[in-house]
Amino acid sequence: MSKGFAIGITEELLDSMLGNSLTVPLAIPTVYIGLSTTTPDAGGGNFTEPVGNGYARVAVTNDATQWPAATAGVKSNGADIDFPAASGPWGTVTHLGIFVAASGGSPAAWSDLDTPQSPDTPDPPLQLAINALDVKISNQ
Repeated sequence: MSKGFAIGITEELLDSMLGNSLTVPLAIPTVYIGLSTTTPDAGGGNFTEPVGNGYARVAVTNDATQWPAATAGVKSNGADIDFPAASGPWGTVTHLGIFVAASGGSPAAWSDLDTPQSPDTPDPPLQLAINALDVKISNQ
């Protein structure tokens, strides 16, 4: 399945490392984790979030507590990421994305979930436990 950073973000990271000026700030104070019922394309498009029934992206402070130092080229969440409780069906969510805004736009990075979920009432809220979300830049 397709996963990784959107092509534009990958190019910005490469340009900032090798000879070009950075046009996108890397120190975003808050990132937002969203869920998708569809498979994103290479540019982060086709990311279809649930609508209504209590769904919202989750704000995560972008600091060393929430995102401790990378180990072996992987950055993982340092605290639980808890989605709101579903007040009705969200559909089957198969992917998650990291966004720079609470709504709108395409994800900067995304991945498939290990196990698709179908949040609905009275299910417990969906949670990404500590170290459940691994972020890395890969050529695969």
